[in-house]
Amino acid sequence: MVLVSAVRDYISRMLQDISGMKVLILDSHTVSIVSVAYSQSELLQKEVFLVELVDSISKSRESMSHLKAVYFLAPTSENIQYLRRHLVAPRFGEYHLFFSNILKDTQIHILADSDEHEVVQQLQEFYADFVASDPYHFTLNMPSNHIYMLPAVVDHSNLQRFSDRVVDGIAAVFLALKRRPVIRYQRTSDIAKRIAQETAKLMYQQESGLFDFRRTEISPLLLVIDRRDDPVTPLLNQWTYQAMVHELIGIQDNKVDLRTIGKFPKDQQEVVLSSEQDGFFKKNMYENFGDIGMNIKQLVDEFQQISKSNQNIQTIEDMAKFVDNYPEYRKMHGNVSKHVALVTEMSKLVEERKLMLVSQTEQELACNGGQVAAFEAVTNLLNNESVSDIDRLRLVMLYALRYEKESPVQLMQLFNKLSSKSAKYKPGLVQFLLKQAGVDKRTGDLYGNRDFLNIARNMARGLKGVENVYTQHQPLLFQTMESITKGRLRDVDYPFVGNHFQQGRPQEVVIFIVGGTTYEESRSVALQNSMNTGIRFILGGSAILNSKRFLKDLEEAQRVARTSNAV
Repeated sequence: MVLVSAVRDYISRMLQDISGMKVLILDSHTVSIVSVAYSQSELLQKEVFLVELVDSISKSRESMSHLKAVYFLAPTSENIQYLRRHLVAPRFGEYHLFFSNILKDTQIHILADSDEHEVVQQLQEFYADFVASDPYHFTLNMPSNHIYMLPAVVDHSNLQRFSDRVVDGIAAVFLALKRRPVIRYQRTSDIAKRIAQETAKLMYQQESGLFDFRRTEISPLLLVIDRRDDPVTPLLNQWTYQAMVHELIGIQDNKVDLRTIGKFPKDQQEVVLSSEQDGFFKKNMYENFGDIGMNIKQLVDEFQQISKSNQNIQTIEDMAKFVDNYPEYRKMHGNVSKHVALVTEMSKLVEERKLMLVSQTEQELACNGGQVAAFEAVTNLLNNESVSDIDRLRLVMLYALRYEKESPVQLMQLFNKLSSKSAKYKPGLVQFLLKQAGVDKRTGDLYGNRDFLNIARNMARGLKGVENVYTQHQPLLFQTMESITKGRLRDVDYPFVGNHFQQGRPQEVVIFIVGGTTYEESRSVALQNSMNTGIRFILGGSAILNSKRFLKDLEEAQRVARTSNAV
């Protein structure tokens, strides 16, 4: 069972057994969970006539006893307080309470004591405490995502809150999948180790009864890794559809806000990009930008054919047929204009920011050796007035990650040039990245130059040549999945938690990246799953990154570290 269907199943069960008109009450977290899995028209079909946020509904006093209230909230103390106030003076006829994760006994007692009017019909835990953006990809949408970069001494209480939330999210995924995993983590990461150990404690001690599912022959695997082991992937420009939209425009909860890029009709200012709701997107989300242009042209041609036949209305029957097909026609019209708008805007940005030029050098830095040529290419781009500040910064970062040990002198020259060319550049940010994710901190063989097998593979790739210079990079995650498939993931680098070891090859693997995932990685997972190796991979993270978000997290961590002088 994939994640999207698990969440949809929970929401359906919440709504279908309660007959009559309903109001659905969510919090800022569960609103993302529901909106990604369920469309507004589907909610209407389930007789949900109103969707409200728990904090805003608290401000109203109007009685609506004809409506049944369905609450779906995260079990936070703040939400319990809101509910307490709502139950003391009930506005709705019935209250059906659903929580996205495990409730504490004390919280249940508070709610029971508050229900003096006996309006609560049911109280349940439905473990949809994650945003399932794609069938094999979930995020926890953590707002303070930079915290994973800080050592515990800097901000102990925020780090505790961060790891508690991650543990809750991972636990919900396994409760939804009805599995208890064997847990491994990246040895060089303190935060990955901490989250892995706390997850094991929750699953095997504190809530062992809840996780006591019928055992499969081979336990699934949870692997907790750190974003800083592959800082290259979130820094690269992207050239496949979904990843490129997120990199250049931004996707939040499978929605794209087009107001940031121009004037659009009201019904098109925010568009949905979901593989569940949009057939064209599902087919093309992993395709290269060049192919997308061709495929959109086909879509437009098909639409024009339909438009022509609609103009040819001669008889009453034609008119009736047109009216019947009109909703479908409207939907297709919206879909065509959405994809045309996105691709047009991205083409404009590619041209304005000279991204093909920039990206070629990025890919060379990520995939191939050759320090002298790389230095020259980066220097030329830093001098190019068409290259934007963010692209300059990313190029220097990619060069620094690759050649920090080989060419310290040239690196200093690039730092100085960056400072003189980019007015907004915060001094020390590249050095902070190296301190966080430099070669001494990483476990994996990021550039394929430590491990003999990887060196041989890279040589073979070099001899064969690459199909597309812009998409030759493969995330480190690809190698990790390959190692798991072949049973080669080394215990010394990825130790097990406790005495729960893997017997044989797992059939289900959840890889959680503390610090966030990218759409390039979720594409890798989807491609790996389509190869039918007998293992199903699911990818999750604390956020879904593009380069802007990754750099923002880095800047924020640097600011906090400076004020505390501990990093």
